[in-house]
Amino acid sequence: MIIDSHCHLDYEPINSSLDEVIERAKKNGVTNMLTISTEDKKYSKILEIVNKYKNVYGTYGIHPHEANVHQKINSKTIIEKIKMNNKIIGIGETGLDFYYNHSEKDIQIKLFLEHIKASRELNLPLIVHTRAAENETYNILKKENKNRDLKILIHCFTGSVDFAKKILDLNCYISASGIVTFKKSSELRKAFEIVPLERLLVETDSPYLSPEPLRGKSNEPGNIVHTIKFLSNLKKIDYESIISQTSKNFLNLFGKLN
Repeated sequence: MIIDSHCHLDYEPINSSLDEVIERAKKNGVTNMLTISTEDKKYSKILEIVNKYKNVYGTYGIHPHEANVHQKINSKTIIEKIKMNNKIIGIGETGLDFYYNHSEKDIQIKLFLEHIKASRELNLPLIVHTRAAENETYNILKKENKNRDLKILIHCFTGSVDFAKKILDLNCYISASGIVTFKKSSELRKAFEIVPLERLLVETDSPYLSPEPLRGKSNEPGNIVHTIKFLSNLKKIDYESIISQTSKNFLNLFGKLN
């Protein structure tokens, strides 16, 4: 039972051949997938996918790149969207991206806080994107999670060992993508060496970030096996144990899948 905790099945080139993509994932042992929302206008496609495929679940949220064009989105809107379908089990992806700054920083922060408010009200996991904004992300999460009432997943973790330690202290889960397999990711591997197995999830971020030896090709959920094998070697834990624990962690965070 492998669960891809973060993919974008509404994105091309995988969406146009989704039946085949999901069948290939099944052959590689991927039993469930979580397809992630990034902008409001594409949410109808997320709903269409989760309704069509029994083993696919979804989220609602606005990526920080899209914050400027979603300034009217608030926690009430987020809650209403999530309640449209009981297979929408998470909030995000949300967070801060100060690397590209496609949206103004203050607008990103404001929208991030609206997602956090919705997460608290619904008691659903918050899926956090953070790039070039470690301190700001940590400070917001530390302040907002002072009562330890938030469920937080840092998706596609690319941060430092220090950042990993700090967010683990906030009881966050950390997800590994194909980036950890890249030859130049030695510092990232050090971070994942210290992540406890009971706080680890795995993802593809499909159609992006194909793991070695598929780097440069379009990614899809079935490719997650390469990342799992890499983590197994890195953490000196057998392959099946990585699968078992990361799936258990997903269910602990998101709840039982119907």
